[in-house]
Amino acid sequence: MSRYGVSAQSSSDHGPPIPGLIGSSPAMEEVYRLTRRVAGSNASVLILGETGTGKELIANAVHRLSDRQSGPFVKVNCGALSESLLESELFGHVRGSFTGAVNNRTGRFEAAHTGTIFLDEINSTSLLLQVKLLRVLQEREFERVGDTQTVTVDTRVIAASNRELASEVENGRFREDLYWRLNVVPIFLPPLRQRREDIPYLVQYFLRYYSEANHRFVVKIDKLALEAMQDYHWPGNVRELQNYVERSVIMADGDELTLDLLPEAISGRKGNSSFATSLTGSIDLDSLVRELVARGIAGDENDDPNQLHSRVVDRVEKELIAQVLQLCNHVQIKAAHRLGINRNTLHKKLKDYGLDEGEGEESSS
Repeated sequence: MSRYGVSAQSSSDHGPPIPGLIGSSPAMEEVYRLTRRVAGSNASVLILGETGTGKELIANAVHRLSDRQSGPFVKVNCGALSESLLESELFGHVRGSFTGAVNNRTGRFEAAHTGTIFLDEINSTSLLLQVKLLRVLQEREFERVGDTQTVTVDTRVIAASNRELASEVENGRFREDLYWRLNVVPIFLPPLRQRREDIPYLVQYFLRYYSEANHRFVVKIDKLALEAMQDYHWPGNVRELQNYVERSVIMADGDELTLDLLPEAISGRKGNSSFATSLTGSIDLDSLVRELVARGIAGDENDDPNQLHSRVVDRVEKELIAQVLQLCNHVQIKAAHRLGINRNTLHKKLKDYGLDEGEGEESSS
């Protein structure tokens, strides 16, 4: 489970609080309602939301509230492995099936038998692998890599994506039949900017957690610091908030999180005015969407609001990645580290956005 969901409370009107989830905003109440409703079934679940919104927490909650709770909960980040490695990871392989396969290996689907498998970044899978995933969903069977014996499993599938899969289908990057198999019950996790009323509770939780973890006693937050955090756009969502609170706890001299402990993008203190910094600053995305619609850049006012927001986020993300790549002399490992993502995820985004994938010289920095 992600660290920011170990203990929390919710004041839901639709049932008791879900342990591990923080927030009682209307947007999160709807998430809780859907999570409880779908947990009692065996239906596939598709969790959609930006990076850092807590998709793994919801997947874990669905598992814990289901009849499969005594079974395993197996997590796979599909964006962190190449196609060949991911196939072996999911379905297993037999000895000698490829170079390096010195022993038989059980795949994650087998390991999740009678339980749940969580496929994160499902949008990163290749079309070829999607065919095999579709078969598992439909027939509940597969073959290990290099084997002819069919393996049958009873495994519930929960998938997640930080991109709109319907758009991926339209662009030919995701199979429509697999999309409908996964999208039986979709759960949309709102970005932090759409649930700002939950920020004080998240901050208090992280203060307690990291104070205990680091043997510190930072238990209060200054009013100006909290106001600045509630005004910030949070492009990295809860994960970004978690990171800044952890850093503040470590750097604080007293028992209070003060404005000076926060980065310039949040506190508004004068500092680096580079394009990359401005992109991750306090963007009023709603106003930006309205402006782009008015200028005919992001669609029109009749378009779905979530799709409009997604287009703007994609546009900002593309420019940010291009800027960081340039700063890192196009060395992908360094750029991925600065962006806070793994290299395979960066490679996928470079391909999606049509950006230069050339590697700079390591020695250039």
